[in-house]
Parts: sequence; structure tokens; C-alpha cells
Amino acid sequence: MRIGLAQLNPTVGDLAANRKAIIDAYHALVAQGAELVVFPELAVCGYPPRDLLFKSRFAPDIAKSLAEIAATTGAVPAIVGTVAPAAKSAGRPFINAAAFCHHGRVEQLAAKCLLPTYDVFDEDRYFEPSDAPTIFRFNGKRIGVTICEDLWNDADPADRPRYRIDPVRLLADQDVDLMVNISASPWHTNKSTVRDRLVSTAAQLLGAPVVYCNTIGGNDELVFDGRSLAADASGAINARLPAFETCIQIIDTAAPALPEPVEDEETALDDIRKALVLGLRDYAHKSGFRRALVALSGGIDSAVVAALAVEAFGADNVTGISLPSAISSQHSRDDARVLAANLGIAFDTIAIAEAVAATEAALAPLFAGRPRDVAEENLQARLRGVIMMALSNKFGSLLLTTGNKSEIAVGYCTLYGDMCGGLAVISDVFKTQVYALARHLNREREIIPVSTIEKPPSAELRPDQKDEDSLPPYDTLDAILHAYVEEGLSRAEIAGLGFDLSVVEDMCRKVDLNEYKRKQAAPGLKITPLAFGVGRRIPIVQRYVN
Repeated sequence: MRIGLAQLNPTVGDLAANRKAIIDAYHALVAQGAELVVFPELAVCGYPPRDLLFKSRFAPDIAKSLAEIAATTGAVPAIVGTVAPAAKSAGRPFINAAAFCHHGRVEQLAAKCLLPTYDVFDEDRYFEPSDAPTIFRFNGKRIGVTICEDLWNDADPADRPRYRIDPVRLLADQDVDLMVNISASPWHTNKSTVRDRLVSTAAQLLGAPVVYCNTIGGNDELVFDGRSLAADASGAINARLPAFETCIQIIDTAAPALPEPVEDEETALDDIRKALVLGLRDYAHKSGFRRALVALSGGIDSAVVAALAVEAFGADNVTGISLPSAISSQHSRDDARVLAANLGIAFDTIAIAEAVAATEAALAPLFAGRPRDVAEENLQARLRGVIMMALSNKFGSLLLTTGNKSEIAVGYCTLYGDMCGGLAVISDVFKTQVYALARHLNREREIIPVSTIEKPPSAELRPDQKDEDSLPPYDTLDAILHAYVEEGLSRAEIAGLGFDLSVVEDMCRKVDLNEYKRKQAAPGLKITPLAFGVGRRIPIVQRYVN
């Protein structure tokens, strides 16, 4: 069967633009010979709509838009992800649905069975689940329809299944000829391997081809990678659409198997780069920003963020600002200038030494008799934040924060200082990954100065300061943070992996104490299974220590 996959990039709430993209893709794929056209989950309204669903006109407007989409269909049906009213008189008011659009109307609706309520998902807040998957009938074929999570009940066979039913196994008892899964599945590292396995396993269980259509693009902190695919009845993957790109493509369910994709460190880094660029570009452009601002310290983090910004916005639309204080080293100032030249971006310098001195003088009467400490150090970061936000306001540019996951985790960032901005681009990227990304960005030519990569990292808030004065080496820190934040291990369990218990306790204490900072941070792009965002719901005020 020739199936048209429409791997689209919808914007949440932009019903008109989403509708046009769906209609255009439908007609293009029909013209190419598609016998069935498939669109992603909630393609009509974008994913995730969250509390827009509680606005009085949102669901009716989605229904009107879907009707207009259906009116353009002819003999070739389309399966379109949408929101629809729930049929039940009790429970949630909506269903997360797949609409079977054919001959100018919506002929049938299928509701999602499994509603995720973990990590970034909260679908049970809005949608009523179906008890079983739906089968669409077309040209004598029985097409089982599942929606995203319906495929994921056995995502980790070693763990307890999340759900009491398995929609794929229910379809296996009903002799389907094809299963279609429409998805809005956010990307994180290593996820594509799991998806491949789930699609392949479903095809083997059903004894029928499986087609998986995923959305792409960035919406808030989530990045969707596309990578739509298909498997034949034996489970062999025989079609793949590109990652992080809008794509419409005809796939043949009877096509021969494809070779296994190459998985190595460089392809993994390239995925992270593409995800961050796509997430940044869509966050900005869907919010109405066309220009970006980055404070260039001469350090590795701001250098990587600036390079990603150039790829997302274009060099002409990125401005780097150097904000040296009396403590800033000459090599950091030089590295910032060289980076800007390598990237071809506008570059300005605003010295803050006088502003820092004036602020310290104003505070001197109240600070009298107290030793200098982080209060004075943080004045530099906060004055930089004031200046960068003023530039953002004046020129309508999106200010990008440059803190990485390692530093944000332990509070090595200044609230209302370097945390100021509209998007935290690398807040889910560990420091060791930042270095790896920098080398990856330099693979063809030197973009980020080698001196920036090789020098010891420092916040330069006091003379001769080095990060390792108060932190373990970043390879050690990142391993501890991964175990504590992402795996949820206890301090004793982490120490049992070979780390010094006193270091583990100190770093875990810092993570816990700085929850209040992270709650006030700019939204950050999610690239790991557990980011410091809506998927992490640790109380700020709590006293549990383990």
C-alpha cells in the first residue's frame, strides 16, 4: 500500500496555518499517488495544547477547522490528529483523536487509549481514554489506529507496565491488515532506538505492516524530531523520514528492509545540535522574534549558544555583547571578540566596572563591617542581566541564557543575573556535553576558539577563580548529577558507584537547595529523559534527604 506520510511542524493554536499545511500536504501526496495520507497527533491544533483546551472557543474552533480539512478530501482518505468532544457523559470533556476524513467529511473518530501523565505529559487532565483501539475500514482493508502512547506500554520490558491494557495486543486479536500510529513524540537522546524497537515489535505481534507518523518542530521546551518510519509484517524497518525536518513522502508498506542506521558519537552530537537549533528557531519564530542577543563572556557556554543561535537565526540576526568587569581576563575578552568574528555576528563591548563600583558604593553603608562574599560577586552578573535585558527591550531581540545543566543543577548561576533571558538554550546539556558540542561545531573549521575550549572554566567573578575551586571535575560532577537527577539514586547508592561520599553529599545538597532557582529560570530545551522543566516536579520546600 502506498501511504503518504505528512511529517509536519504545527504551531500550537495557529489553526489557520496548521490547516493550510495539512491541506497542502494532502493534495501534494495524493498527486504523488498516495492511497492513504497520514498526519501526526493533534496536527489540527498542535501539540501540546495544554490549558488552551479550557478556553470556551478552542475546541469548537478545532472542530470547525477539521471540518474544513475534511471537506477538501476526496477518494483518498486522510487520518488526521485532532481534538474531539468525548462521547461519555462523565469524565474529561475531550478525546485525543484520529479523524478518518474521506469524501469531504469526517467518517469516523478513533480515541487515544493510553494517556501519559509522567515526565512532560499531563493528558489525563484533558482527555478521556478509550477502552480499546479503533479499526478504520477502507477498500476492504482493516486499519488499526493507535495514537502515540498507545504504542509505548512495553517501552521498557524490565519495568512494570504503566497501563492495564495494551492497545497493540488488543489489535493483534482482531486480524488487522495495517496499523497506523500517529504521534507527537518529543525527542530526547537515545529515543529513536526505542521507537524502532516498538514499531518493529508491534509489526511482528500483529503480523501486519506498521506505519508511524511523528510531528517535528519545537513547542515551548519540547523538540519533536519527526523520524517517521514504517515496518513490514516481519518487523523489518523499510521506510524512514529524515530527522528534524518537515517532510512529506510516499512510503510503500511492501518495500524492502533498510540497512541499520549508523549510531556513533558524532551522529549523537549532531542530533543534539539539530535538536537545539530547531527548538531555538521555533521557540523564537513562533513567538515572533527574529533577532537574538547573547552575552559573550569568552567562555565555552556562551560560545556554543552563540554558534547555535547563528545556525537558528542567521549571522545577520545575532548580536554578541561583551560585558567585561575589572576582574575579566584579557584572554576572555579576546576569545569573545574572536568568536564573534568567526561567526560573522555583530559585536559590541559594554564595560561594567564603573557600574559595579557605583553599586558597591551605594551599598557600602549597609555592607559596612561585613567581609566581601558572593553578594559582591553577584553584582557583576546582575548588572550584566540589567544591561542585556535593556538591549533586549530596546531592540526586540530574544535574550538567550547560557547556563548549562551541570551549573544550573548545583546553583552555579545568578538569579536575576546570567539567568535573565527568554530561553535557556543549553540548560539540559551537561558541561561535558557542551565541550563535546564545541569540538563537534569545530569539526570543519575553527568556530569556537581553541583557547576557549582548552582553558579551565571560570565564572570570573573574583580574581583567579576556577570552577574546580568548589566543584569536582565536570566528568565526575556530571556522572553524579545523572545518577541523582535522572536516575533518582540515593547518595549512598551513588557513592557505591565509586564516588567519594562527601563529594556526593555536597553536590546532592546543592541540587536540593537550588530548586527555587530552577523554578524561576527561563524555559529550557529538553534533550534528556528528565530535564529541569515541567517534567521534574520536586517541591521547593521539602526536607527529605536520602
